[in-house]
Amino acid sequence: MGLITETNQQYYQGAQQFIADGASGSFITTFDTNLILGSFDPTDVDYALNNFKLFTSQSGLPGDFLEYITDYSVLNNTITLGTTAVPVVPAVGTYFVVQLKSLDGGNYGNGDAFGTTVEDNYGSYEYIKLSDAIDNFMVGYVGDGKILQNTKKSDVLFFAKRSLQEFSYDTLKSVHSQELTIPPSLSVVLPQDYVNYVRVSFIDQLGVKRIIYPANNLTINPYENPIQDAQGIPTQDNFGENLEGTSITEERWAKANDNLLNGQLLNNIDEAIDFQNAYGFEGSWNWGRQYGLDPQRAQMNGWFTLNEREGKMSFSSNLANRLIVLEYISDGLAHDIDTKVPKLAEDALYASILHSIVSTRSGQQEYLVQRLQKDRRAKLRNAKIRLSNIKLDEIVQVMRGKSKWIKH
Repeated sequence: MGLITETNQQYYQGAQQFIADGASGSFITTFDTNLILGSFDPTDVDYALNNFKLFTSQSGLPGDFLEYITDYSVLNNTITLGTTAVPVVPAVGTYFVVQLKSLDGGNYGNGDAFGTTVEDNYGSYEYIKLSDAIDNFMVGYVGDGKILQNTKKSDVLFFAKRSLQEFSYDTLKSVHSQELTIPPSLSVVLPQDYVNYVRVSFIDQLGVKRIIYPANNLTINPYENPIQDAQGIPTQDNFGENLEGTSITEERWAKANDNLLNGQLLNNIDEAIDFQNAYGFEGSWNWGRQYGLDPQRAQMNGWFTLNEREGKMSFSSNLANRLIVLEYISDGLAHDIDTKVPKLAEDALYASILHSIVSTRSGQQEYLVQRLQKDRRAKLRNAKIRLSNIKLDEIVQVMRGKSKWIKH
């Protein structure tokens, strides 16, 4: 039996159609996406939790479908019309369509847009659900005559989640991204599931990303800013805690002239004089020509810092009102959609779970633990290579300029 269970209509339209037989008011959906029902009533606040809508029509023509907003329930992806006390059996030939939420509302409901959730279906064959991976592990590795004679499923679940977390940091394609606009405050809040950043870029007028570099060697966001008295001793409030003020370091950084940081040439002697008057020391307008630029600072894209105190990412002044894209990694467990494992790394996940379980048990032979550890490393390395998605044609395109002559 093939692994693809959805029809083309289910996959591409996010819709599944049923025709009532006059004998039953239940419809079993077979989406890869589980149905979520908060309420059938649009006036109920829980209605917003739904990830689908139910439409009905007598003709079956797309323009004739109306949303079904009478009593119905969902259990194990089966929709049942009516209630247990008062079941509903529609007339023979009545059309029903289950439409998953999408950006454009799908082909039903007269094309009216609803919801903001993009279908989970697209590209889903690339992954295996974590729950399915655990079931597969129990079948393939646990039982009589196997390495694990008896293992609790809860133990497998724990080590599967731990493995998925570790894989997310440097192996899996688990990079998330947010498109943000930097406000005048020059700070944006870190995403809720943020673990570490991968890349921060601002987007120019052509839609091209320009990498923004960290300013770790330029400035800092102090974690504490105690208010001091005339002798320099921190002062306390009525509860004995230090009084906190604003950061002078951050204020100076927010006002900094970016050209004075990246080594760009001052255009003329007037700018050099203004520089001297503003900062109290001489700024040579041809300094960059005489001594060259510091490569780590010779860029005009700006800088960012991580403000751990406030849970924000702060930016240099030249990036105010810029459109940026923040790429970051999570731990793979923050949302249900994250708990999916690329099939290219499935074998590595099984090897990691197996090694973790065996290595934490007492009385295990050391040679077995070492063998499973080597197997885990080898399969993890293979997964990294597979997921790196290196294509020969792309490398060739980059290397075309290798023989290009550089004229002096």
